[in-house]
Amino acid sequence: MASTMDILEALYINSQSKSGTSVTWQTALQYSTSLACARVIGEALAQNPFKLMQLKDGKREPARDNSLFEVLSLKPNDYMTSFELRENIGIVTAMTGNWFAFINRTKDGIQELLPWEPGQVKIIRDKWMVGYVLTTKDGEQVPVPPQNIWHVKGPTWNTYLGLDGVKLARESIGLGIATEEHGSLLFRNGAQSSGLLSTDQLINKEKAAQLKESWQEDNAHGNRFKTAVLWSGMKWQSMAATNDQSQFLQTRAFQVEEVCRAFRVLPIMVGHSDKAATYASSEQMFKAHSMYTLTPWTERTEQSADVNLLTKQQRKDGMYTKFFINGLLRGVAKDRVAYYKGMSEIHAMTPNEIRELEDMNPYEGGDEFPILQGQSAGNDNTDDTAGGKDE
Repeated sequence: MASTMDILEALYINSQSKSGTSVTWQTALQYSTSLACARVIGEALAQNPFKLMQLKDGKREPARDNSLFEVLSLKPNDYMTSFELRENIGIVTAMTGNWFAFINRTKDGIQELLPWEPGQVKIIRDKWMVGYVLTTKDGEQVPVPPQNIWHVKGPTWNTYLGLDGVKLARESIGLGIATEEHGSLLFRNGAQSSGLLSTDQLINKEKAAQLKESWQEDNAHGNRFKTAVLWSGMKWQSMAATNDQSQFLQTRAFQVEEVCRAFRVLPIMVGHSDKAATYASSEQMFKAHSMYTLTPWTERTEQSADVNLLTKQQRKDGMYTKFFINGLLRGVAKDRVAYYKGMSEIHAMTPNEIRELEDMNPYEGGDEFPILQGQSAGNDNTDDTAGGKDE
């Protein structure tokens, strides 16, 4: 038996990182970099329309007559919008590796999708069969058939449970949190480091305690930056390494990159820009984000929806789910046009094949290769010179 309670145990009981900070999904979301990574993934799914489509008689049309169409594209339940549902899928799956929703099926089709927190869902595997048990807020455990659960998994090792993103990136996130806490405590103390008071004279424990208390009262918290008066040959000596010695800023910047690497999000997408980057290189980074971060998440969600929400007969009838990301890729439309034009000119793709890649309907005559200048319909190599040489 395996369950997502193992995740909770890892998060709450074995959550201590080597930097000394406790790393759970709650504390990870309070660290700006991991929060930004989760939002980048969640908002990438949310900002692109997600629709139920059907390929019928060679045409792709929205399956508006199916109840699932409105559930996915507008209203998944009585308290969420489609945008909020897709955003939740991305954030929760990125952080915990698993997202679950109860599927409210009726004779008229799917009417609702009701998300459950990962800690409230237990996965039971019996040989090759997988079942789910939901734990209500009252503590009641309710077995649910697999056909009534939509389970979106992140990258997985055992194939039925997604890997916990926060747990895998615990050390990177922990060090990032530790450096953030260090900076907060430093400025809370007026950017003054700790140290010791020393003297060559012999003093007893009672006198040393009085000196320490007096120093704290005169120089701590609200009394910072006031003039300190030392007596009996006392000297102040700093015992803490300075921030430049510990490369504080460099460490903070590097941890941003480390956490982004763990979540497979480009640093520029969380506001961490390379000072050497140009407009052209930034444009290529945004293109890479669409290809290498966004596309795997949309494909993962589409296939999960097709398998969990559609019946075998519906898939056979040509139904499928689709993220429409062309709006997000407007910035690289010029590149797509150049690619399609080149493929068309070498007769590698017909117009209808190109339109299919753009999820557009075919048109009559679009299955024929276009006749290019210098060619004839009968022979691509026909000499186009007017007339001919007289015999």
